[in-house]
Amino acid sequence: MSETEPLHVVIAMDFGDTEIDMLRQVSPRLRIEQHFPTVPDRAWATADILYTGSRLPTPDQAPHLRWIQLHTAGADHVISDPMINVPHVTVTTASGVHAVNVAEYCLGMMLSINYKIPEMLRAQAKSEWRKDRYKVFAPSVLRGATLGIIGYGAIGRELARVADTMGMKVLAMKRDVMHPADELAYAAPGTGDPLGEIPARIYPPSAIASMAAECDFLVLITPLTPNTRGLIDKTVLKSMKSSAVLINVARGGVVDEGALVEALENGRIRGAAMDVFAEEPLPPESPLWRLPSLIISPHIAGFREDYYQQVALMFSENLRRYLDGTPLFNQVNRQAGY
Repeated sequence: MSETEPLHVVIAMDFGDTEIDMLRQVSPRLRIEQHFPTVPDRAWATADILYTGSRLPTPDQAPHLRWIQLHTAGADHVISDPMINVPHVTVTTASGVHAVNVAEYCLGMMLSINYKIPEMLRAQAKSEWRKDRYKVFAPSVLRGATLGIIGYGAIGRELARVADTMGMKVLAMKRDVMHPADELAYAAPGTGDPLGEIPARIYPPSAIASMAAECDFLVLITPLTPNTRGLIDKTVLKSMKSSAVLINVARGGVVDEGALVEALENGRIRGAAMDVFAEEPLPPESPLWRLPSLIISPHIAGFREDYYQQVALMFSENLRRYLDGTPLFNQVNRQAGY
């Protein structure tokens, strides 16, 4: 393809006019069409680049397609799709767009549990001024606590930066411990830990129980793959301190929920905060709803009010890199599953 030939970009999401205009300003070569919720066959037939959540053509429908930009940080929902596995098609994710808000969510959960916010809200609901308030609501502070981050990608690196600033000790688990830097991961300016310098130690997945035993907070931010499904099982939960807290902003399948219920009911760990679940919406009959030491949120940690603006900024940067022939941010490793 010549450097002046038009590139046909199909947006299969409901971007607003502001975001579409932002993308059009990247280059006059871009021919941007938005189709939502249905993409017509004629658009598939000419598409060079696709921005999508999960809507994908068949390889026959899109013979010119060379790049798929996903709207999500994860690729587990489409990784087995035939279009994703066409060898000449590059697939990228929106990893990094969620880093600030998910890191702040995790920090908020840590502070909520340490400062007994759920207990305060239960007392407020009963109009109860606890006479033993100094004992019941006495907080433990985050400074000096050890944070373990399972999955040291864009979100984990931003959480590490914030935690380090607050005086926490950071440990991390990463599949490739020999390469802590992540040069082709998208990150907003001033965020994250691009060189992987913050963790006091980086553990391989095989040492997860050893790492968990050191942590006051264990945060899950790993992709869901065959290797991470059920990663947090009874063995890992038993290795954790009785005063430790588990936070899951990854995928529900990473945690053995039955083992977690047992651990919380028996006081094996102090508490947990879960934003994701094996079955969503979480069924009303799930025992997770009835655990007072568990904070539940409905898979919202990755969203923010200006999400579409932020993801359009990331896509704009990747479009510039594509036009320049520069390696794209957040390329999916099909063998690894993310």
